Amino acid sequence: MGPHPAVAAIRLAVRRVLHDVLTEFHRHADPHRPAGAARPPAPAARSRYAEAGAAGAPALPGRTALPERPDAPLVLVACSGGADSMALASALAFEARKLSVRAGGITVDHNLQHGSDLRAAEVVARLAAMDLDPVEAVAVHVGRDGGPEAAARDARYAALDAAAERHGAAAVLLGHTRDDQAETVLLGLARGSGIRSLSGMAAASGPAGRYRRPFLQLDRQTARKACLVQSIPVWDDPHNTDPAYTRSRLRHEGLPALEKALGKGVVEALARTAQLSRDDADALDTWAAEAELSVRDETGGLECAGLYALPPAVRRRVLRRAVIEAGAPAGSLFARHIEEVDRLITGWRGQRAINLPGRVEAQRQGGRLVIRQS
Repeated sequence: MGPHPAVAAIRLAVRRVLHDVLTEFHRHADPHRPAGAARPPAPAARSRYAEAGAAGAPALPGRTALPERPDAPLVLVACSGGADSMALASALAFEARKLSVRAGGITVDHNLQHGSDLRAAEVVARLAAMDLDPVEAVAVHVGRDGGPEAAARDARYAALDAAAERHGAAAVLLGHTRDDQAETVLLGLARGSGIRSLSGMAAASGPAGRYRRPFLQLDRQTARKACLVQSIPVWDDPHNTDPAYTRSRLRHEGLPALEKALGKGVVEALARTAQLSRDDADALDTWAAEAELSVRDETGGLECAGLYALPPAVRRRVLRRAVIEAGAPAGSLFARHIEEVDRLITGWRGQRAINLPGRVEAQRQGGRLVIRQS
């Protein structure tokens, strides 16, 4: 008899991602090896637990010996102790045993709740009990820039980036589900920032695609059920039900209201919208990168006549790229900023220079758009 359907679903999702990681890892290790070609077997290595036994240390009960594979890529799971990330950790531990993958885990202590250090230590112990290695807890300081949710996210990703670099990880798995994707799309819609903000979270993102999200096609209930049937203890973060947080209000008030008004299937539709929007946004970004070359003069300046001839969606992307290249922080650049710059092209009436985030200034001079730091 096979595993419970929820367990089978999370394992399959992780297995697919691990195969992608392995393919990319070996392609980079041997760029001349054709894709799909068999690689030589890794040299035999003794289990770290077998070595401990040979040295006279007692065997650890209930743990399966894992061979050391120094030539195999390391994949880390970012684990908060919640159902989504614990389900992800269990699937990674299971699938790594069958593939040439080393598996470890990282939990980030945000220091935002009393006893968070003890909870992080519990998560580390649970990850170690799954035979993940290395496992560690990383404490961070959460600032205030962008609000509490954004500040916590920035601190978390900075810690995960540092951990990935420190351990030489090929990938870091994140437990975002289809429900998280739907929430992200609605938050983007509320900001009115355009199609890119509607594209939600990518299946792979970060430096060289470091972050992987295997569960974007699975709902939150599947992950929780997988933990339940495997008797995996989980922790429910009280912040997830705190109405002080925008995402929490959306999760417990906004989405249920939409489902009541529109019927079931809203989450699936929003997740599908994210993928379609991402495909469109990627295509427009590629078009804009090519179009930018055609609107630059011999000195590299932007020609207003060439910009005016571009479709608005492409032109605004060219302008955004130029403003960011001039030094504006991408996270502080909003649609209204780009609209003001765009009016220098489409509604020119002798306006003065426009001040943008990062002390960047945009102005029109003699048929050219000049963007530079002031």
